[in-house]
Amino acid sequence: MYSDFEKEKLISEKTDEERKIELIISVLKTKKELDLASKNFETAEAGLVDYYVYQIKATKSKLDFLVNKAKQRGISLDMIEQIYFRRNQVG
Repeated sequence: MYSDFEKEKLISEKTDEERKIELIISVLKTKKELDLASKNFETAEAGLVDYYVYQIKATKSKLDFLVNKAKQRGISLDMIEQIYFRRNQVG
């Protein structure tokens, strides 16, 4: 009758480790969004070129912001890449 659910925590209730994990996940998702926008731009019809240019610029700005946040928290790009490859590993 009742489904199990997990209550979302407020930012103030999260541990530093949980915040770092969320930041890493955000970087990975944004990187995938940027890759997708770039691929879509390459195959875009004339009417959608401006849209994908805007999307690429906006996503790049978001990614730059998140990477700077990660650096401030002491998260290295190597750590993010290791997690990315582990998550996308075939097998």
